[in-house]
Amino acid sequence: MKLQYSLLLGLALCGCGHQALDHFTVTGDIKGLKDSIVYLQRQMGDSSYRDSVVAKAGKFQFTGMAAQPVQAYLATKERYIPFFLENSEIRLEGKADSLDKVRITGSATQATQDSLTASIRPVTDQIDTLVDAYRAAKKANDSTKLAALDERLDSLRAIRNQAMEAFIRTHPSSPVSLYQIEFLTYSGSYHVLGPLFEGLDTALRVTFMGQYLTKNLAAMQRREVGAKIMDFTQNDLKGQPIRFTDYRKGRYVLLDFWASWCGPCRAENPNVLKAYNRFKEKNFVVLGVSLDEDSAKWRQAVVKDGMPWTQVSDLKGWKNEVSLQYGIGAIPANFLIDTSGTIIAQNLRGTALEKKLAEILQ
Repeated sequence: MKLQYSLLLGLALCGCGHQALDHFTVTGDIKGLKDSIVYLQRQMGDSSYRDSVVAKAGKFQFTGMAAQPVQAYLATKERYIPFFLENSEIRLEGKADSLDKVRITGSATQATQDSLTASIRPVTDQIDTLVDAYRAAKKANDSTKLAALDERLDSLRAIRNQAMEAFIRTHPSSPVSLYQIEFLTYSGSYHVLGPLFEGLDTALRVTFMGQYLTKNLAAMQRREVGAKIMDFTQNDLKGQPIRFTDYRKGRYVLLDFWASWCGPCRAENPNVLKAYNRFKEKNFVVLGVSLDEDSAKWRQAVVKDGMPWTQVSDLKGWKNEVSLQYGIGAIPANFLIDTSGTIIAQNLRGTALEKKLAEILQ
């Protein structure tokens, strides 16, 4: 499949046609939107901002100041509409019954994002189609089809990621590049993303998002393949402290981050269980790290999903200390650790975990 790399290389960054302002105006005209409260949300470092106005006959307006272009979200009862907010006159126009097709104009940064999105749409559309097929195959418990879909999805995601990486390299001064790196941190590796980030203009790297990524990439480096796992201690379901170095005892360990409230995690648990049952007699164990806050719900999920391996948690949710140590920003997430305590693979999902274990244990 050919991606339109020429589009990636030719995206405009000048913001031509958008007059520089010291404030922003976000004007909305959404046909069919009932009178309701509309929210404008944005994250600036560790602080979250949420403004609201009342939409009348689908019309509304926000005003304010943006120190730098940031990813923002217009929220209605139906859905979130992401766009880049900056000091300019921005318009959102569309229909309430098709909010995914809202037209956004007036933001030069958003125009750049739209061009990138359009250039990789051929592959993202294929990914979306295969994800639907994957769900259907999973419901039908068709393991053969799931394995084939896993391989195809991995291939397509790799193509998409390569296109994003190409964009970042050729657009070192675009705020869009910062947010593409953030997206890639969920599935990428430090040895790719670290140099991409260092290649960005200094002005970007000192922004709120730049500072966030600096911390996140440092955490990614600690979980990179080839890194030594750091020791930690957390309590199990019985309240007993489990020290990781004592637990692994020279065995292969899957360090599995999940939570009872995480749908994708619960869907992945049967795959982990299948791999565990196949290789548990071959020097392989699993240690679950839960990002739960409710002890009862954590315990119920372990029983319902039939997970026989040890589970630990400090019941701090996303502030779980082990999770923070490794910069876990999305779950499910996992690391496969060898007998010497070295990370040899990460984020093995679907049939990938069994396949990797078969390579090293059979």
